[in-house]
Amino acid sequence: MRRHSVLLVPASVALGIVGFLAPSAGAVSAHFVGTPTATSSGSSLTVKGKEAGLGNQQSVNISVTADAQCVNRGGNNPDAGNKQATGGGGTFPVQNGKANFSVTVTANFQPKCSPPMTLVWSNVVVTDTGNGISVTLSGPF
Repeated sequence: MRRHSVLLVPASVALGIVGFLAPSAGAVSAHFVGTPTATSSGSSLTVKGKEAGLGNQQSVNISVTADAQCVNRGGNNPDAGNKQATGGGGTFPVQNGKANFSVTVTANFQPKCSPPMTLVWSNVVVTDTGNGISVTLSGPF
């Protein structure tokens, strides 16, 4: 003869266990969609991209840091004054768990980078400061 055991669990405990195991509707799994793009124009660098997996967040804070330097035709940086780390950022709205962003940073060093010198951007890092994710863009730009 077989015996069967029944474990009785109070309803409040059972609901708590189910609630713990069920995924949250507002779960966040933030990630960049593809790789953000960087475009250099004059003394500015514009980084554009898209982030998804943002759940019910209202907005994201995106920051961009980059190094700017004046480079001569030989690929050298002749003046220490023509190098600078720069950064910028913004807050962008989230719609349906996704956000598009565009951040422009500008190099403001003296003397200006004028021909035959060219302005080169490197070490470009895009960060969602609220979700703690970042991506480094390969350059130079």
